[in-house]
Amino acid sequence: MPAGARLLVLSDPERSASTLLRILGGLAPAQGGRIWVAGLSDPTAEGWGRRVAYLGPNVGLHDWMTPVEALQLAGELLAVPAGEAERRADRLLRRTGIDRATAGRPIGRGGDALRQRAGLACALLGDPEVLLLDEPLRAIEPRERTRLLRVPGARRTVLLASRKPTTEVGLVDSLLYLRDGGVRAQAPLSALDGAGLPLTRRGIAELSDLMAASDPLRQAAG
Repeated sequence: MPAGARLLVLSDPERSASTLLRILGGLAPAQGGRIWVAGLSDPTAEGWGRRVAYLGPNVGLHDWMTPVEALQLAGELLAVPAGEAERRADRLLRRTGIDRATAGRPIGRGGDALRQRAGLACALLGDPEVLLLDEPLRAIEPRERTRLLRVPGARRTVLLASRKPTTEVGLVDSLLYLRDGGVRAQAPLSALDGAGLPLTRRGIAELSDLMAASDPLRQAAG
């Protein structure tokens, strides 16, 4: 993928997309092969570890933590200088819609919506080159969710795993379809339009079949 791409990851079975993002984020082991992220194959902090951020459906922030405390902890773990971390945190709290009063209250009082807003702010604190989003921000109403997921950064690469592709309109520019453990389609979203297909699970599966039928090598492989 080129830097700056916004990729929708869809899979059959559905859990495969989530597994792929967890592997890329260093949260699950791969059974084989090599992973290259940001031009590096080293997953440690000295390699690509701190250049990648992951936000999943279950944000691992304790109820007793405040959003400010969560961002302070993220800054320490990412080794962001204190002054710079504070400036970034202030900016991200505003961007994620967490006001000053809410930022100082326990996350548990705000429910899943606040937890997910705070999780996104923490994920962005390190200014990651690659952002892995696994079914993110589902507790937030659709219009606000779309606003939050339009993450700025011309060279920031975003992988968005979703089981509901129709909800990701305007957030991605290309797609990756996995089926039975293999890549069945990787294409710009314009390929769907060119084939007269909608941005749905069925539409993407049909595009995969069309691409396979036009590829003699894939036909030969079965």
